[in-house]
Amino acid sequence: MKKTLIKNAKIVNEGTIFEGDIFIEGDTILEIDESISAKDPNTIIIDAEGKYVLPGVIDDQVHFREPGLTHKGNIASESAAAVAGGITTFMEQPNTKPQTTTIPEWENKMAIAAATSHANYGFMFGGTNNNLDEILKVDINRVPGIKLFLGSSTGNMLVNDEEVLKEIFSKVKLRISLHCEDEDTIKANLQEALNTYGEEIPITEHPKIRSAEACYKSSSKAVELAKQTGGRIHVFHLSTGKETELFDNKLPIEQKQITAEVCIHHLWFSDEDYKEKGAFIKWNPAVKTKSDRDQLWEALLDDRIDVIATDHAPHTIEEKSNTYTNCPSGGPLVQHALPAMLQFVHEGKISIEKVVEKMCHNPARLFDIEKRGYIRKGYKADLVIVDTNNPWTVTKDNILASCGWSPFEGVTFKSRISHTIVNGHIAYHNFKVSAERNAQELSFNR
Repeated sequence: MKKTLIKNAKIVNEGTIFEGDIFIEGDTILEIDESISAKDPNTIIIDAEGKYVLPGVIDDQVHFREPGLTHKGNIASESAAAVAGGITTFMEQPNTKPQTTTIPEWENKMAIAAATSHANYGFMFGGTNNNLDEILKVDINRVPGIKLFLGSSTGNMLVNDEEVLKEIFSKVKLRISLHCEDEDTIKANLQEALNTYGEEIPITEHPKIRSAEACYKSSSKAVELAKQTGGRIHVFHLSTGKETELFDNKLPIEQKQITAEVCIHHLWFSDEDYKEKGAFIKWNPAVKTKSDRDQLWEALLDDRIDVIATDHAPHTIEEKSNTYTNCPSGGPLVQHALPAMLQFVHEGKISIEKVVEKMCHNPARLFDIEKRGYIRKGYKADLVIVDTNNPWTVTKDNILASCGWSPFEGVTFKSRISHTIVNGHIAYHNFKVSAERNAQELSFNR
């Protein structure tokens, strides 16, 4: 059985930083101590002197495009980009072709990931206006949660029947993740823009079309329905300051019925960046104002927002070059999410302990993931070694996502991921992804 010893690390875990060693045997952390000696001469030794060791990042929201949209990316290519970004576990969304709204389609994705994924995997089960019977059949120990689109986005999985929502919220015990944007508001805003600009709508209109009002109207309704029905909801990708008022920090995350997530792009960009970045920062929900961004940061730091994720959703450059109404929303982010958050650590905006809490511990707690998300004896050896003083610049040559572009092109990050370890296997080391894979299916303590 393979043995690995990480020496001289600054270990970041459960709100503390301490210097020590980590001994791994097979896929499990066996020992954590101030100093550990290798007893077996075949032990792989990694000297992490001056570097930080974090739990592997758990990304609760990615779109890896397989099956049906593999010209944009697939589970193999995007999970490779993920491990290059320190993400050892992902939860993929159901808006593929066909949609993951039946158990056979969910099983098909699981089989693809078992054969091709570089990172640990789980697949959300999609809800529609008429598949509650199928939702109630899912294995709660294998499915991370349910995903509902309350506003249409890529894949046309809109759930817009309030009675159906009430039924799903009241009957489904799994946490229900939500995309919240009000469809009628967006349609009216889009029609107004078409009346003004015709087919030449400027990209700067995107946050006005997918407006703060559209987001708040939908998310506030979802929160109210959850309170009425006892539904366990997790609102994905908050983008407005006003929405943060819907959430609180009074309970530990495990006890919260209503939780929220923010994505990297809403923490990094603002509407001032559309002029330079154009459609490459076109997401749903839209990147909004600096004031919105500031309020998202405030809610993240005071624990009203529980999780940081990516919403990694690649499209080809050709697709992104279309006119506004024909240009899809979304972009690749898994490779650069952790380096981006560590950039904020350098700037003093957030502590590295808080980054670990929001990107590693909390997703594991929120979704009841078994033996991941922490650096603990007996837990799976999912680890990231980070050199916080080794700058590198994002260029087309080092982008691993299949689409070949990034909204971070040209950015120089101060922190570099030196190793990503997935279940005891060195899956990534200094810009090189291992051809061998050791990913595992997620399991859940429920």
